[in-house]
Amino acid sequence: MSTGDAGGAAADGAAYDLITMGRIGVDLYPLKTGVPLAEADTFGKFLGGSPANVAVAAARLGRRTAMISRTGADPFGAYLRAELRGFGVDDRWVGEVARHPTPITFCEVFPPDRFPLYFYRLPKAPDLEIEPDEIDREAVRDARVFWMTGTGLSAEPSRAATLAALEARSKSGTTVFDLDWRPMLWDEGSPRPWYERALALATVAVGNAEECEVATGESEPYAAAGALLAAGVELAVVKRGPEGVLAVHRDGTAVEVPPVPVTVVNGLGAGDAFGGAMCHGLLAGWELERVLRYANAAGAIVASRLACSTAMPFAHEVEEVLESCR
Repeated sequence: MSTGDAGGAAADGAAYDLITMGRIGVDLYPLKTGVPLAEADTFGKFLGGSPANVAVAAARLGRRTAMISRTGADPFGAYLRAELRGFGVDDRWVGEVARHPTPITFCEVFPPDRFPLYFYRLPKAPDLEIEPDEIDREAVRDARVFWMTGTGLSAEPSRAATLAALEARSKSGTTVFDLDWRPMLWDEGSPRPWYERALALATVAVGNAEECEVATGESEPYAAAGALLAAGVELAVVKRGPEGVLAVHRDGTAVEVPPVPVTVVNGLGAGDAFGGAMCHGLLAGWELERVLRYANAAGAIVASRLACSTAMPFAHEVEEVLESCR
């Protein structure tokens, strides 16, 4: 298995602003909206996978980013690594797994709120084959933000590798747990014990009501936020769809921000844009309300576009949306 170039920092020796870890694959989206897959005949090919998109989103905003993942040893894998580099994301820790093909995900696009996903990750996705001893613990520890997901806990050896990365952090900097509940990607057994272990090692948790319920048993926004804080994080961010977003900090600060009005084309990448922009705001040291408003604007921009990775906005685009909302 190839794991890319060695070394724990970027080319100039500085630590990364953001390292993400987990799912990567090729997204194939119909180029016409409102068309079922059975009738679609033209598709766009895009870099996909939530952690990959978050890294791209932050890179678009000027952050130094890298990703830890695996692809198949095939042309789609080569495509994904080239796309990461093209977006400015360091791919040194995106290696190849010869025995498993690069995953493909199809989506049906029925605006404004129905976007079924079809994951092709069998017999097993390469990004679930990351071994604990392959983690560059020094780089993970030194990154200003580390981002991991619930899917990374869904199977071994990725589960052990993800927990090893969290333990290497020792709550240094900002460690984000994207709850990212995808039931079709899990092995048998309850995810709750693994979510609890990850929450105890993270400083920020991000998820929607369903994901919060999987992680804590609570789905009402304030109850869910309280449960996430009780589980160990310092900041709980609960995404509420058309009702906006709630964030509660351990210091008692609670902020609710409404969504940015937008004509939705494809809502799938909005959460990833939100995540990358949230990391950008936290890195900048902004007040919590400003972070959330900025992240909401980034998410709205992507929801108004067809793709995910290529749709991630640049800083001037986010600022334009924020200015229009004032």
